[in-house]
Amino acid sequence: MMHLLKKSWVKYLAQAVAVAVVIAGAVFYISGQKSVTVAIDGQDQSFTTRAATVQAALEQEGISVDARDELNVPADSELSDDQRIEINRNKSVQVSIDGTDRVVHTTGMTVADVMDELKVDAKSEISLGEEIQLVSLSEEIEIITPKAITLVADKKKQKISTTAQTVKELLDEQKVTLDKDDEVNVQIGKDTDKNAKTSTKIEEDAKIEVIEVSVKTWDETRKIDFETEKVKDSKLEKGKTKVKTEGEKGERELTLRQETRNGKKGEEEVLKSKVTKKPVAEIIKVGTKKEESKSDSKSSDSKSKAPTGSISSTWAALAKCESGGNWSINTGNGYYGGLQFSASSWRGAGGTKYAPLPHQASAQEQIATAEKLRANGGWGHWPHCSSKLGLR
Repeated sequence: MMHLLKKSWVKYLAQAVAVAVVIAGAVFYISGQKSVTVAIDGQDQSFTTRAATVQAALEQEGISVDARDELNVPADSELSDDQRIEINRNKSVQVSIDGTDRVVHTTGMTVADVMDELKVDAKSEISLGEEIQLVSLSEEIEIITPKAITLVADKKKQKISTTAQTVKELLDEQKVTLDKDDEVNVQIGKDTDKNAKTSTKIEEDAKIEVIEVSVKTWDETRKIDFETEKVKDSKLEKGKTKVKTEGEKGERELTLRQETRNGKKGEEEVLKSKVTKKPVAEIIKVGTKKEESKSDSKSSDSKSKAPTGSISSTWAALAKCESGGNWSINTGNGYYGGLQFSASSWRGAGGTKYAPLPHQASAQEQIATAEKLRANGGWGHWPHCSSKLGLR
């Protein structure tokens, strides 16, 4: 009986030891477990692990960390219970800054984080809301930074900061209205684009000047002065004159154009010119008769046959040399009228106030214009004929 009891006690003892070993093992196993939370871009996930390091725990869960990802603890640090591991993933964001494209690598979470990383001016214009999450981003972020420019318009000059990209956007922003004839000059550095298109892009330190332009066109009839010709008359006593033909002014119909720029009137421009009534030259007889002896009567007869004069014998002689005395000549060689003006010389001396081209003006108008040329450059404007006539 005692033998049976002893055997039974041994059996129970062995079972108790086995149970104790199991319990101790379970306690040891459980005590080695660690509770871990991993937050990836703010999204939490929890698990338990017996891993010794942060790296091992992440590898156990199949979580990789790339070189550009941001980890809040060193990967090789010892893992503790209730460990929180934060991973901010790298995001490649397409960004356009003032039209220049680039890729920004960031572990930020929102558009605002990208702006902070790029140190973008707070007054910049951004195409997307700053609160938008980068992980949901599917389009490029467009950034327009403010530019310092000078605007001259409405008779005032001002320095302004703007995110406008073109002249049109700037003028709309500043409520500046352009009329159909107005012009805009855009100066960037030393270069000026005159009468620029409103689509012209604006750059830093640009100067935008609005020129207010008004154009007036009208028709007008103007008088044409008549020429005065003097002819020698051997039958009229010397020193006396007599009107042979009364002079009569002609008429010319003109279409004129004039620009006013920022309140300043420009020169009148002749668009059309048509002579509707030709002037009649006034002819004055100049007496040359004098008492003469028979011995010089032959000489006197010779003088009475001298050629007739004009307003100015000098200009008449010059015209005779230049054009054969034809004041309305136009042979197509680029030179016009009795004194053979070029079109540029005619304009430069102000001849267009009479007619668009010299041969369309009267002889007296051509001479008046030629006098202006001679006052500035002498007879050298007609080198061959003035030399031939001994004028220089």
